[in-house]
Amino acid sequence: MRSAVVLLTRDLRAHDHPALTAATATAERVIPLFVLDDGILGTSAGSLNQIGPNRMGFLLESLADLRERIPLVVRRGDVVSETARIVDETSAESVHVGADVSAYGQEREGRLRRALRAELVSHPGVTAVPPGEVAPQGRDHYEVFSAYWRAWREVPLGELLLVPQLCPHGVEQGELPDPPEGRSPELVRGGESEGRRRLERWAAAGLAGYGEGMHETSRLSPYLHFGCLSAREVAVRCAAAESFVRQLCWRDFYAQLLFARPETASVDLRPRGDAWVVDDEALSAWRAGRTGFPLVDAGMRQLAREGWMHNRARLVTASFLTKDLGIDWRVGARHFYDLLLDGDVAQNAGNWQWVAGTGTDTRPNRIFNPTAQAKKLAGADVYIRRYVAELTAVPDVFEPGLLAPEYPAPIVDHAQATAAFRLRRSPQSKQGEEHDR
Repeated sequence: MRSAVVLLTRDLRAHDHPALTAATATAERVIPLFVLDDGILGTSAGSLNQIGPNRMGFLLESLADLRERIPLVVRRGDVVSETARIVDETSAESVHVGADVSAYGQEREGRLRRALRAELVSHPGVTAVPPGEVAPQGRDHYEVFSAYWRAWREVPLGELLLVPQLCPHGVEQGELPDPPEGRSPELVRGGESEGRRRLERWAAAGLAGYGEGMHETSRLSPYLHFGCLSAREVAVRCAAAESFVRQLCWRDFYAQLLFARPETASVDLRPRGDAWVVDDEALSAWRAGRTGFPLVDAGMRQLAREGWMHNRARLVTASFLTKDLGIDWRVGARHFYDLLLDGDVAQNAGNWQWVAGTGTDTRPNRIFNPTAQAKKLAGADVYIRRYVAELTAVPDVFEPGLLAPEYPAPIVDHAQATAAFRLRRSPQSKQGEEHDR
């Protein structure tokens, strides 16, 4: 009987799964394997929280859910050693794995290829369109989104794959650890089952109003991050809503950028000569949602409560940290990464660099005025009152400093702070100067 191992990473689903489908087409016995990888989680006591308790809990829920669908084997340790152990135990002839775009994911695949006696077969992984499938002439990746979008939207996505039938494989399945303490209080539940329920509801009723102000969004991003949903399936199911599909394209755009330029996880794509400010008091106020700017504070409090934040609030809060407070984008990215269920290296770094003006934005000095944004975005008042308890009964939530006695006064003057930012930024980066939006 031919055996194959499928090493799961960020593809925790049974639907539209290229690696599982390919393995079942070539082997009678397929062993789905997930390794709680010490390279990511660490090895010290309590280190399951290294990726953050929010994401760790979501991951464990996703694994438990997947185990109800397929005979999933779980191990803990070095991913290469544990995979090799299962290969030897089962005499597997091949190992199938979904490709990842991060530096660690690429290094992991290289280590597996060198160490395994079995053939390693890599399959499309975390994106709808694989990195490198579209590229400008003479280059291996895009750095301008509009050009990428035009090329990306022309790529045929193909037929979705059916759930493969897996037979019992006789390998001990292993235990899942208990979920970590210290998670945010209002997290969504992980797993393919919940992800598919949300996708069904969104495709049926949510797409029509997408992109209109601060109204509800799909909240599918955590399920996409862990691969509980196939990005390709979401793009196919939601193809009629271009504004939503465009956001999926942004996700692929940052993935192909990180795949080609892995250093951009922490290094400026386009350095601007910034002299970042160190201000622990202001940083603490930002993290706590106590800046005195209602839209900023609502976003930061939503992040703390739910491990998620509305996309527009992400832009405004990131702009406030980097351009009002002048604090390094990497500091904000780390805080987001610690709490976000969808904390993804490519998306997190890509979006933070875009806002900071060190990434792919062609107007690097773009600034989001948090008060102007709140006034013009439909539903912003409802959003603010939902997350900032002090303002629940306030008639007008758009005027900082005139809101409620228990609400903090603004920690900076926006006009003065952003003028100081422009002065600090080196003269050669003055292109793309914009007034507040």
